[in-house]
Amino acid sequence: MQKEEIEKIKEAGKIAGQVVAYAKEMIQPKMPLLEIAEKIESKIEELGGKPAFPVNLSIDEIAAHSTPAWDETRTAQGLLKVDIGVHLEGYIADTAFSLDLDNKEENKKLIEAAEAALAKAVEKIDMEIPLREIGKAIEKTAGVRGFQVIRNLSGHSIGRYDLHFGVNIPNYDNNKEEDIGEGLYAIEPFTTTGLGSVKDGKPSGIYVIQKQGNVRDEFARTVLAYILTEHKTLPFCARWIYKKFGSRGIVALKRIEEAGILHQYPQLVERGAGKVAQAEHTILVTIQEKYVTTALKN
Repeated sequence: MQKEEIEKIKEAGKIAGQVVAYAKEMIQPKMPLLEIAEKIESKIEELGGKPAFPVNLSIDEIAAHSTPAWDETRTAQGLLKVDIGVHLEGYIADTAFSLDLDNKEENKKLIEAAEAALAKAVEKIDMEIPLREIGKAIEKTAGVRGFQVIRNLSGHSIGRYDLHFGVNIPNYDNNKEEDIGEGLYAIEPFTTTGLGSVKDGKPSGIYVIQKQGNVRDEFARTVLAYILTEHKTLPFCARWIYKKFGSRGIVALKRIEEAGILHQYPQLVERGAGKVAQAEHTILVTIQEKYVTTALKN
């Protein structure tokens, strides 16, 4: 990596760490999810970054891919996962934390297990460690605390304007001896009281461009051009399109999706309806250093 790239990666991570600290102080039980998402995304921009994806606010058995709609009425409750992405010119930081908004001991223990698993993975990671050893450490740390990991969710390497790039980092021992190597990685253990896997739930309202193409409707072409310019290959959401174009934008989004240009992510729901906690950091691994970009620095 070039020095300029590394500087942008680290700056994106610094912003993400500051936003996490802000979010932890700001979020309260029964607070509207729409208000939480908009405040977090506004804070990212206030600090000089852009959202790398819509803020995910996933409750209880929903593990990921849940962001408020433009007309969302739900409020914060239960075991809330807050997944935040920041980018600077496509250089990404990806981080997440969980909050117990019901003051339940089980929630607290699940969160502690996810955070401990993340800490152990961060401790072990380097250029020459096999991927399976990272997963093994995550699974063991969760297991001794009495919880499953979600085996069909994983960490991932990150590229420029590419949130999931190349290598998957397992949350269990997958028996693969491939070393992790140099790069930028998101490590994200998910712990659960359930069966240890997720299934597709209802549509999330989170989209990504999946192929080049065009649509016949002129206004839909305007919306597509905006998406390509503003978000490129990064995820975005219907809420953002509504904010820019109003209800016509939502109709246009449907037409673009029907043309096969967009992929809409489903919510990811724990298969046994178990509660899920998440913890995540982004880590830069080079010959010279191992640097947790999203850890809040003093």
